Amino acid sequence: MNQNTVTVDRVKSRIVEKEVKTIDLVGKKHTIVAVKLANGFTCVETSTCVDPANYSEEVGAEICMARIENKIWMLEGYLLQESLSQKEAYEVAK
Repeated sequence: MNQNTVTVDRVKSRIVEKEVKTIDLVGKKHTIVAVKLANGFTCVETSTCVDPANYSEEVGAEICMARIENKIWMLEGYLLQESLSQKEAYEVAK
């Protein structure tokens, strides 16, 4: 397998703690999800519905987690690119 890639397993393994909350703001239902990553960094996302009668914390949490996982993909991709860039610069400087 190519080492220069971010995998689903890598993204999911970075999450070490998750908290889901339902809050009622301005008469609407909102879900807030916060996750703590292995290095201590946190990501937070929110979702809401138009009609409180349609509210589902489970659906809201799924939406938030998909957004958080996308953020982690971007962050992991940045870290990988930075690592490759530094490795290349070191090889050139030798």
